[in-house]
Amino acid sequence: MIKNLFYLIAIGIIGCSSQKIEVDEIVFATKIYSCDSTFKIGEAMAISNHRIVAFGTREDIENIYSSQTITTYEGIIYPGFIDAHSHFYGYGTTLNTVDLKNTFSLEEVVNKTVEFAKNSSTYWITGRGWDQTDWTTQGNISNNLLNIYFPNQPVFLKRVDGHAGLANNKALELAGITPTTKVQGGIIEQKNGILTGLLTDNAMDLVSNVISTPSRSDQIRAILKAQDNVLKVGLTTVTDAGLDLNTIQLIDSLQKTGDLKVRMYVMANPSTENFNFFKENGIISRENLQISSFKIYADGALGSRGARLKKPYCDENDFSGVWVTSPEKIDSLCAEIQAMGFQANTHCIGDSANRKVLEIYGSHLKSKNDLRWRIEHAQVVTPSDRYLFAKYSIIPSVQPTHATSDMNWAGKRLCSERLKGAYSYRSLLALNQYLPLGTDFPVEDISPLQTFHAAVYRQNRKNLPIGGYLAEESLTPKEALLGITRWAAKANRMDHNIGSLEPGKLADFVVLDQDITTDRYMLDTKVLETRLAQ
Repeated sequence: MIKNLFYLIAIGIIGCSSQKIEVDEIVFATKIYSCDSTFKIGEAMAISNHRIVAFGTREDIENIYSSQTITTYEGIIYPGFIDAHSHFYGYGTTLNTVDLKNTFSLEEVVNKTVEFAKNSSTYWITGRGWDQTDWTTQGNISNNLLNIYFPNQPVFLKRVDGHAGLANNKALELAGITPTTKVQGGIIEQKNGILTGLLTDNAMDLVSNVISTPSRSDQIRAILKAQDNVLKVGLTTVTDAGLDLNTIQLIDSLQKTGDLKVRMYVMANPSTENFNFFKENGIISRENLQISSFKIYADGALGSRGARLKKPYCDENDFSGVWVTSPEKIDSLCAEIQAMGFQANTHCIGDSANRKVLEIYGSHLKSKNDLRWRIEHAQVVTPSDRYLFAKYSIIPSVQPTHATSDMNWAGKRLCSERLKGAYSYRSLLALNQYLPLGTDFPVEDISPLQTFHAAVYRQNRKNLPIGGYLAEESLTPKEALLGITRWAAKANRMDHNIGSLEPGKLADFVVLDQDITTDRYMLDTKVLETRLAQ
């Protein structure tokens, strides 16, 4: 309706007068991708009041519109990129902790932690990013080395996926963890009755809950530093997949003061405090902030063997993963979420978790709908279970770089027969005809260009493997671009404002130095400018 109104106004004025329509700005570029429903490609846009007035060829716009501000880009314009699943606040907080990505042994993890601690004034030493599947020497993980270097200072180092962590003995002591401690939905590992320090899923909370909360000023610095970084890579909208009320209110206040400009889609954690607040206040839907969903964790991660599988892991044949939240609890949460008119967004990695949550969703949704409930990750889905996504209009929200990060070891966890249902983006796209894409950063790199590359070419940053990993599940360049623009906006319930460059929508866009839809080696692409309509 809005698009038609703009069109009729323009036609009416032109019909009565030869005078051009004055707008705030006219933008020209080598090429502009609208990412609208017809995937129009143009060269010019007219903008007023931060919204697109018209889109078309240079001649189209010049014949109808005039402006005192003319901006010309020697590059390609796309709608502002959107990350449909990330952890924006968590990413910000990691920027001042030990970065353990690209470490290739437990010794290297400890050495980097020791070096970081030399310049840290904090009592707790925390970090994230280690991945034992990358280590040159495989074997049991223990905190022995950490205990030697940090006998009196607590240390807690999370795995790259955030679903496992290694705590030294001091951290275990402060958390009150002993060999007899039990926790639902997580594992406290021990060998021969001795704690190894390895914790998974809900067991990690025992340590996290005793770590000092960052000061308000530290939180603000983390958020603003994260904003600087995401804007540099072309992201104008990010997701935060699970926040408590105090962090939500901080983000809200920073947006209202204008310090936080990046748009956000926030999933609320399913806490009593959050439910009480949003039952009273309802959905928040502003141009820069959308809060209309709750984030539930069904299971853990595949790398740490927390993903809930129908059959035992192929490399641990007496274990099938964990339920981080019991199916009964998920069912009751979904009933509460539905009554509020919010989206249920549930983390599901394993084939058992995906099947069960799809069934639970179906018992509430009943049939096709536009409620946009989501399965976050949808990583391992038995092919015969996929139909449930279409039957109940459930959105699979996926992260293409997970496939290229996991490809060296996923087969060991799943065996060949279950691997056929893993990272199946083309098959999932066919179910509802749209597929939002994200990164899950800081689990993966924040760059949406890497998301695009992994989705299309099924390769990592080194362009491996040759031919692509499970290449039959690759997306086309057009589909991958829509996944980080239009489709992500729809899954986030923000498509009335963003996701495409068409009349009536906000003029968020990114300018790149080359056309990623045609250039095979697009990982060298440079972001020339990121524009937020403010």
